[in-house]
Amino acid sequence: MNQTERRHYLLWELLKEKKEYADMEIPAEISSQKRLLRSLMNVRRAAPISEEFRQIQDAYLQEEKEKKGVVTLDMLEECQDGLYLWQGDITRLQVGAIVNAANSGMTGCYQPCHACIDNCIHTYAGMELRNYCQNMMDAQGYEEPTGQAKITPGFNLPCDYVIHTVGPIVRGTLTERHEELLASCYRSCLAVAEKQGLSSIAFCCISTGVFLFPNRRAAEIAVETVKRYKQETGSSMQVIFNVFKDLDKEIYQELLG
Repeated sequence: MNQTERRHYLLWELLKEKKEYADMEIPAEISSQKRLLRSLMNVRRAAPISEEFRQIQDAYLQEEKEKKGVVTLDMLEECQDGLYLWQGDITRLQVGAIVNAANSGMTGCYQPCHACIDNCIHTYAGMELRNYCQNMMDAQGYEEPTGQAKITPGFNLPCDYVIHTVGPIVRGTLTERHEELLASCYRSCLAVAEKQGLSSIAFCCISTGVFLFPNRRAAEIAVETVKRYKQETGSSMQVIFNVFKDLDKEIYQELLG
C-alpha cells in the first residue's frame, strides 16, 4: 500500500463504524482527506481496533512522521546547563518523553482538528494511545486529579513515552493555589520520568491557552520548578521547554538567557 491507499482504507473503515456517516464521500483533495481522517480519529471513542487497521494506521502515521521530520536533542542549542528551548511541533521531538497538557478524563481531545496539544498528540500517536488511556482510567475509577502525572507509551510518536498531566484552570483571579498546582505538574512529570529511567523530557506550556494561566507567570513557575528539582535531586535530566507561540518563546528566552 502507498500512503494514499492507506489513507483511503482508514477513512472507509472509520466511516463504516457509524450509520450517520453512511452517505459521506471521501473528498478528492489530499488536504481535505487528511482533515477528515484526523476528525474521525478525534471523535472516535476508545474501542478495540483490528490488527489490520492497526498495522495500516501505524504505517500511515510513521510515514507522516518522516515527512514532518524528527527533531533530536543534539539538534537543539543548550540555553543553560541541561535546559533547552525549542519552538515547534512537540510531536516531532525524539526524546525520552513529551508532556501532554491533558484534561481530567485523560483520553484526549474529542473536538475535530482542535489546535490543542492534547489533540495533536493523540492524533499522531494513533488510536492505541486513546485505548491505552481509557484502560488506565477505567482501572483507576475516577478522573485524574490536577497536578499529578501518568506515563504511557508514545506509540507512533518519535518520543518513547508521553507523560500526561492535568494543569490548573484559571477562572478569574490567579491564586497561590493555582501556582502550587502548576508547580506540582512539573515536579510530578519529572519524578515520573526519573522513575522510568528517562534522560530527557520536553515540556509544553502547561495550563496556558484555553486553561487561561497567564503565560509569563506559567513560564516563571516552569523554569523555577525545574531548576529547583534538578538542584534538590541532583538530576541530570535534559529538559526542553517547548513553545509554539512567539510570545512564549520571547518569555522563555528572557528567563533562560
